[in-house]
Amino acid sequence: MARPAWPWPWPRLGPQSLTLRFPTQDWWRRLRWPAGGLPGGLRPLITLVSLGFVLAALLQNGRQLVQYRPDTQGLLWLALGVGLSLLSLVVNGLSWAIILRWLGLRPRLEPLVRLYLATNMGKFLPGGVWHLASRVQALRLGHAALSNRTSTPLALMAVLLDPLLAAAAALALVPLGGLDHGIALLALVPLLALWPRWLNPLLQRLERQRARQLGLEEALAQDLAGAPAQQLGTGLGQPLRLRSYPWAPLLGQWGFVLMRFAGFACCVLAFDLQHALDWWRWLSAFALAWTVGLVVPGAPGGLGVFESVLLLRLGSALPDPALLAVALGYRLVVTTADLLAGLMASLDGGSRPAGVTPSTAAGEAGEGRPTST
Repeated sequence: MARPAWPWPWPRLGPQSLTLRFPTQDWWRRLRWPAGGLPGGLRPLITLVSLGFVLAALLQNGRQLVQYRPDTQGLLWLALGVGLSLLSLVVNGLSWAIILRWLGLRPRLEPLVRLYLATNMGKFLPGGVWHLASRVQALRLGHAALSNRTSTPLALMAVLLDPLLAAAAALALVPLGGLDHGIALLALVPLLALWPRWLNPLLQRLERQRARQLGLEEALAQDLAGAPAQQLGTGLGQPLRLRSYPWAPLLGQWGFVLMRFAGFACCVLAFDLQHALDWWRWLSAFALAWTVGLVVPGAPGGLGVFESVLLLRLGSALPDPALLAVALGYRLVVTTADLLAGLMASLDGGSRPAGVTPSTAAGEAGEGRPTST
């Protein structure tokens, strides 16, 4: 007996019709980012987006912003903020000395702080790595701040640890402003990442990337070739593997971040906003905005990124004109402090290490890497 014809207008499904066919590798390849990526990299895009957000807020709240002009007392608070921000840079230089000593080096405090302040101006140059290049070269070439030369891996590690520890220290302050249903506790994760088990692979990867950006790949390879791994070794050609948690350097970075916040607090007082929020929330918002401005690629010093995060973080608690006044006041304060620090270090004999020029440290700033503090 013949089987009846299929009465429905759509085709009959058989076993082969139900076979799942997954996309081939060639199909996925067509979804990848075009070769070459964004013109100029990710940094210009983030800079434009952040500055555009701040500019839009300024245009929208320009008239209300005039109401927050500081009076004479407010100007005195801003001047004090410049002084505290300048002092925070000195504290940052001292915390860097703690890092060097923890790594087994013997830094001389006065020339080391002078070197730190003098090279800090390099973060305003295009690329955002010239301050790091100057410090790496100073350690490698035997600057007066050190008793002797050091290897390329150790110099890179000493320079990279500074912003990494600063970012971890600042993020650890975020939960002080409230847990936000437990979300703020995620800011404590970087403290766990500082254990040698996770920190060593991260530093090794960052060392290779930074060496490539600064044109030190050959020097790094030569120093690492055939050298046994040692704990905090300081001799030439001895790569490092950290064996302990960086408690002392981390405490130094907490001191730096709190001093940085002291300059920000002066801006809050200058515009008479200290009663709008409790100081713990101000500290939490500042720590988050400062960290994002540090680690997210963008304009030097986190310009635009810091202001955008601060507006987004506290926009529901304060009017935008008030936050813009504090953010712009703080930008003026820290920029003035950076310029004064570099000028005083140069006039006081702060040296630029021999051989450190844009041509000797060729490369562009890395995407998504801490570049300035």
